[in-house]
Amino acid sequence: MSLRELGIRAQAAARQLARTSSAERDAGLLAAADGLEAAVAPILEANATDVARAQRGGTSATVIDRLRLSPGRIESMAAGLRQVAGLPDPIGEILDGWRRPNGLRIQRVRVPLGVVAIIYENRPNVTSDAAGLCVKSANAAFLRGSSAAITSNTEIARVLRQGFAKSGLPEDALVLVEDTSRESATEFMRLRGLIDCLIPRGGPSLIAAILEHATVPYVIDGDGNCHVYVDAAADLDMALAIVVNAKTQRPSVCNAAESLLVHAAVAERFLPRAASALQGVQLVGDARAVAIVGPSRMGAATDEDFSQEFLDLKLSVAVVDDIDRAIDHIARHGSGHTEAIVTSDLAAANRFTAEVDAAAVVVNASTRFTDGEEFGFGAEIGISTQKLHARGPMGLRELTTYKYVVQGDGQIRT
Repeated sequence: MSLRELGIRAQAAARQLARTSSAERDAGLLAAADGLEAAVAPILEANATDVARAQRGGTSATVIDRLRLSPGRIESMAAGLRQVAGLPDPIGEILDGWRRPNGLRIQRVRVPLGVVAIIYENRPNVTSDAAGLCVKSANAAFLRGSSAAITSNTEIARVLRQGFAKSGLPEDALVLVEDTSRESATEFMRLRGLIDCLIPRGGPSLIAAILEHATVPYVIDGDGNCHVYVDAAADLDMALAIVVNAKTQRPSVCNAAESLLVHAAVAERFLPRAASALQGVQLVGDARAVAIVGPSRMGAATDEDFSQEFLDLKLSVAVVDDIDRAIDHIARHGSGHTEAIVTSDLAAANRFTAEVDAAAVVVNASTRFTDGEEFGFGAEIGISTQKLHARGPMGLRELTTYKYVVQGDGQIRT
């Protein structure tokens, strides 16, 4: 079946979902969760095929870990669907309303986007996570995973579709593209009129392809070159704990810290402590940072290092003269994801939060908190680093738009 035919099916399902009640969609998610738990064996068998193929191809251990499923991970997928089912339903929420002098009653009401397309890499759990968020918000999920996970994705999608159908939802609430060729990816990004919003979940090459080829509306789930700035007025014990957590707690995710900026007034005291605490982390820094820590522990950073999302145990370090230089550095090298300041100076904190241009700006806490669940959204479909129409963690509300509902009593315009 062609991509356009699949898109038409997803579009028809989206119209059906828009008519369903919250209770009906929740029942579908719960049935899908039960289905995942009942299908652990076939899902693991399908996943073993993908993992073996990746191992034969020399795929790195980190990527294979993202690809690999286990009974525990499948249980987490099912638990995730149940958690989403328990979240408040955003659809139908009246955002505001007013009455005009001519008697017209106007309301702004939250409604689904329609067909939400997600193109993603490696992680088969995204198939379940994305479908759950889309269906809860009355959107059809139009998914295209990677060739590396296609056997797993196909089996997971089969189980979820059965659960949706069993509860009375349209089976095509989830449509999976099984053609994983590069050509199909480009065609997928160009299904204008069928895809209402495209969300890419992947690395720089995928984002570059979206920017070059997509003709449908998209929200970029972009890089996370996140900074921690240790101000002159920082509590250095607090700063040390935050830096270590932001860098090492889970270094392969987009909200991990990639760059450390330290005010010159505290650099001599703080950087040796940080270098000692960040055991196992490769440090690269500017000339002043290297001079303080020593070349045996810290290498020289290139300009590219300061702009790179390492997704690994590597950290770029710079010494700055003041908060102005810190903000300038972030403006030049940051990716607009998450930026943090550690300070006890309220004026410095206020300047940082007002002037740093990022989806999330954090004061005296780890960058690792930029996450849908940590923000209280329950779940997320990605973290947007752009400004329209969503920014930061994209939960259920970010999978909606709104319409104006106008009610009258026969008014005509003169």
